[in-house]
Amino acid sequence: MSRLNYHHLHYFWRVATLGNLTEAARQLHVSQSALSAQIRALEESMETKLFERSGRRLVLTATGQRVLGYANDIFSRGEELESLLRHGVEPEYQQLRIGVLSTMSRNFIEGFIAPLINQPKVRFSLHARGMANLLNGLANHQFDLILTNSNVTADDQDTLWQSQLLARQPLAVVGPKGQKPTTSFPQGYTGKRWVLPTTRTELRTAFDGFCSRWNYEPDVQAEADDMAMLRLLARDTGALTVLPPVVVKDEIARGTLQEFMTLPNVYESFYAVTVKRQFVSPVLTELLAQHSG
Repeated sequence: MSRLNYHHLHYFWRVATLGNLTEAARQLHVSQSALSAQIRALEESMETKLFERSGRRLVLTATGQRVLGYANDIFSRGEELESLLRHGVEPEYQQLRIGVLSTMSRNFIEGFIAPLINQPKVRFSLHARGMANLLNGLANHQFDLILTNSNVTADDQDTLWQSQLLARQPLAVVGPKGQKPTTSFPQGYTGKRWVLPTTRTELRTAFDGFCSRWNYEPDVQAEADDMAMLRLLARDTGALTVLPPVVVKDEIARGTLQEFMTLPNVYESFYAVTVKRQFVSPVLTELLAQHSG
């Protein structure tokens, strides 16, 4: 049974991290040819290519990206251990890399990371991406967790997504302060203009279903699949919109907008998604525990 050669893996990690074979060889005090040989040996033991040539550059393959994610975990923890054993020094800070769905409410994201703000030994980064990019980054260990409003389940035996429901927000009709109709839906909403989520979103599907039950056809002035843009349109156009109130909580607090009505039995759910790992940073464990039901 073959065993992973961590010496070879360390050489791979330095080359992949620096992105330059010459610089990696200089820092490791070995020749480029010796370094290349070590990486080839690692590739042969794994029976897969980790790098591809692109002109004079080395580019990680898809497998190489995944191996790099594991190597980051292994050697960053190893450096922390070495510092602790040699100097009795705990890591200066814990790093948390959070991927967020680019169309999600910024207010919700801000609320999620609020417990991290005043922790002096915690550093975090936020990366807005599309869903496919987020899942790839999570699988490749580029992110410690991702935030999304769509539940994620394992799509194959090699990927073990762990999805935690963070919150369920009711869907509401929101409009300018002081213009709430005096009669109920749909009579009070005749002639109203709307700015709505795009038709491919779950929110729009839910709202269209609600309108269909009441035989109501909304006059749609604009559409957006980004919550931040929908928030601006609702604030500046005078039109009605449909979204979770958390998205416009600041405008509601300032008296610019108000909630007209809540759609019955319609919610937007927010999830934190991780992958199963042997080691999970304490700061991530604590953060998810604070947001558990």
